[in-house]
Amino acid sequence: MPTCIGLMSGTSLDGVDGVIADFDPATLRPVCLRGHAHAAMPQPLAEELLALNRSGDDELHRAALAANALMQLYAEVVVRLLAGAGLAPREVLALGAHGQTVRHRPLDFDGIGYSLQLVNGALLAERTGIATVCDFRSADLAAGGQGAPLVPAFHAACFAQPGQDVAILNLGGIANLTLLSAAGDVRGFDVGPGNVLMDLWSRRCSGRSYDAEGALAAAGRILPELLAVWLAEPYFRLEPPKSTGRDLFHAGWLEQGLHRARRTTAGAAGAADVMATLAELTAVTVADAVRSRLPAARRVRVCGGGAFNRHLMARLRARLPGLALESTAAEGIAPDQVEALAFAWLAACRMAGRSASLPAVTGARAPRVLGALYAAPTCP
Repeated sequence: MPTCIGLMSGTSLDGVDGVIADFDPATLRPVCLRGHAHAAMPQPLAEELLALNRSGDDELHRAALAANALMQLYAEVVVRLLAGAGLAPREVLALGAHGQTVRHRPLDFDGIGYSLQLVNGALLAERTGIATVCDFRSADLAAGGQGAPLVPAFHAACFAQPGQDVAILNLGGIANLTLLSAAGDVRGFDVGPGNVLMDLWSRRCSGRSYDAEGALAAAGRILPELLAVWLAEPYFRLEPPKSTGRDLFHAGWLEQGLHRARRTTAGAAGAADVMATLAELTAVTVADAVRSRLPAARRVRVCGGGAFNRHLMARLRARLPGLALESTAAEGIAPDQVEALAFAWLAACRMAGRSASLPAVTGARAPRVLGALYAAPTCP
């Protein structure tokens, strides 16, 4: 039974999540989650990764060093996972490492575009002694796709229920939605901001990296004029396939909306009011996507850091009345482990030579085997 590790550092830049899991050799469905580990992102590294989302001085040099530093953090998580599971590196078939997305511009400029994740697979294989799979998006991009989102195929393998329409919502920095139809069809796309703008606002207002449990948002009031300005963003009206990231939803986008809304908003907007409106932006766009794309759905399962935001979850339930909206813990997988498990699954697929992309999701011409492989180092 193949054992694989998955490593994920997401748009929120809060840290690295890792899991170690066993997969069924025939179906590659996860059958046993052996452990989970998390390492917080050091603040200087988080700030550098955030800065690299925009053009800057000597950015090629800085990006290479940031990738090396990130791999050191990934390797620390691997050591902890192995120790917790009582395994040696040779007992793990492969690890899947997402890396840190700093630019995502599929199909732009030359019709191909790019999606850039900072990762050094050779260094990670060397540090861990485990075959490393990374660069999961390039094959799909080369086939005319957007290289994102990557997780819907995994969601289908884990959460599909024959005869039922089920929606899987990943509330990471970006909110992405997987639609699993009763007939077996799988669709998915990036809805828009999940936590990314709320995290930016939290750092600005309080110096905290996120709004714990949505406490600040819960203390505020929704500003209708500001919400309307943000909802006017053309991305929300694009038809799938579509994907996005900090290239669109960044501090400047947030500020532009605030500036426009100030012209029509009566009275000053407090920090809590802006946070409440940002949370509502996520709730509204997600709810609209579920209702319009999978109207027969009666269950929504939520993963990612946003699943721990009590206020956001309450607003989603208010916007989706009649639907059973719970975290993926109801299906036996903690919400902060789903994405890392997805990359363990993607590594297992790569080692088995199986395609893991979905053209209906990314827009690629055909399915592709995803990931570049760096073999485990061997002794001379």
